[in-house]
Amino acid sequence: MHRTANVLDKLPKRLQPRAKSQLHEIYKSETREITEEEIEKFVKEYEDKYPKAVASRLRGRERMLTFFDFPVARWQSIRSTNVIESAFATVRLRQRVTKGAGCRVKGLTMAFKLLAMAQNRWRKIRSPHLVMPLLEGMKFIDGKPVENDAQ
Repeated sequence: MHRTANVLDKLPKRLQPRAKSQLHEIYKSETREITEEEIEKFVKEYEDKYPKAVASRLRGRERMLTFFDFPVARWQSIRSTNVIESAFATVRLRQRVTKGAGCRVKGLTMAFKLLAMAQNRWRKIRSPHLVMPLLEGMKFIDGKPVENDAQ
């Protein structure tokens, strides 16, 4: 979401709706190959007039496509920053209400306690049965497991 907003900020308002739908096509693609093709289309269309928008989209390209190396069931969680934002929204809200914590130790204590309490309301991990194979080094390409027999 943040990368999309950064790219759209560098485009004129009249082009933003179309560019937004193109950016969504990029990150909703089924395979890395299709994603690469969509990125190239975006680059060809905007690189001449809006090089800053294209540079913003290409920054961290490989890192943003890392989710293809994980099971499909995990993609939604990997592509989202909501996990981080939701956790700290509670802390940020409380900090504003109390108008600061007074000192660093009190602030850290308050943040820790709020996060510990918020943890009880967090969703469980999607597809927990896929965590162990990942930790054991199982490889995935486009969300599908790769057999290691060929090596």
